[in-house]
Amino acid sequence: MSLIVRTPLVVIQRRTIATLSATQVLAGVAVAGAVVAGGLIAAEISGSEQFAGVSQTFGILGAAICALPLARLSLTRGRRIALTTGYLLGTLGAVLVIVASIGRILPLLLLGSLLVGAATAAGYQARYAATDLAADTNRGRALSYVVWAATVGAVLGPNLLEVSGSLGRSLGIPALAGPYVVCLICLAGASAVMFIFLRPDPFIVARDMRSAVDPESKREAMHPRLRDGLGHLRQHPRAMLGVATIAIGHVAMVSVMVMTPIHMHHVDVSLQFIGLVISVHIAGMYALSPLVGYAVDRLGRIPVLYIGVGILLVACVLSALAPADSVLMLGIGLFLLGLGWSCTLITGSVMVTDGISEVERPALQGLSDLIMNAAGAIGGVVAGFIVAFGSYPMLCLVSAIPVLLLGVFAAVPACRQDSYTRSG
Repeated sequence: MSLIVRTPLVVIQRRTIATLSATQVLAGVAVAGAVVAGGLIAAEISGSEQFAGVSQTFGILGAAICALPLARLSLTRGRRIALTTGYLLGTLGAVLVIVASIGRILPLLLLGSLLVGAATAAGYQARYAATDLAADTNRGRALSYVVWAATVGAVLGPNLLEVSGSLGRSLGIPALAGPYVVCLICLAGASAVMFIFLRPDPFIVARDMRSAVDPESKREAMHPRLRDGLGHLRQHPRAMLGVATIAIGHVAMVSVMVMTPIHMHHVDVSLQFIGLVISVHIAGMYALSPLVGYAVDRLGRIPVLYIGVGILLVACVLSALAPADSVLMLGIGLFLLGLGWSCTLITGSVMVTDGISEVERPALQGLSDLIMNAAGAIGGVVAGFIVAFGSYPMLCLVSAIPVLLLGVFAAVPACRQDSYTRSG
């Protein structure tokens, strides 16, 4: 407690947000470019477009697999060690993908993509670290600042495809492996920044503050398990709606996003334009997140949830109607897809945290990210088969179905109670 006494909480929170934001920029550059390149590498090695979706799905699956282990590390060692570990695993994954691209080894590529997913898991859990010391009425904004910080890197990543491809060729490796060289450098940098600067650890500070008031709390379960999160979820119906909101928004976004580059590649749209559409999509995911966070705190969780549902539905319909070579229409559709995802992610994440004690949060947050990424992984696999045996427009319309169901679920009276309608 002496550190807390010497350092005001507002200073610790500002330092926490700054550190998390810096690593989000680096991780954004790393992962955003890799998402596009990984699918194209898989399709090139395998000779099948179905494997484009599978490669990206392995990345999402890796994020799901790492969600609970990183949550356990957060609870036992703090956010700093957990997030640093996630970024280091992603660095190793980038190395494996580069080797796989050179040797044209598909299983190694999938393993590398799986490990890169650990960096994605760390990036998602970073948003929760921003809420450890945030007040109830400021939680949406604190979380959204970290989400927003990924904008710079995430928009730059896909637009660096040509440059990173040239870097790959200059190093004597395939051009599509170039983005993973950038990925490796950025994730290594994110690991170093997180390990050095996330001090004091916000979760440990919050836990120590609670234990000073309630000494028994520090002796509560220190090893979160899946059933711990499930137990907490059953006790908090509002958190259950939050998890559903995050998962459904994510599966709709991933399903459409992962197959858009392949859809455009069919009609020989250049890598530069494909990267532009993806970067516009990622801008939609992150750029307006502070406004979304403000709306969550001021308007309430449920109203912003419905706004997100509406935006996602419009995005799915517009993308379904867009010709494969229409960069403008697909750009608008993918931007709205990202914005709708931002609304559901921030709203759902705040709902998962509302009213949950510090000792319950990591298990529930880890379970939430596991469900989100597992849903995204399934969506990515299914998306590949829908496009292979149907069409991209069919995929967009099918992706709208769970979004509609979310709107119905949110209408259940027990889930609509919003004790944080105004920020005060």
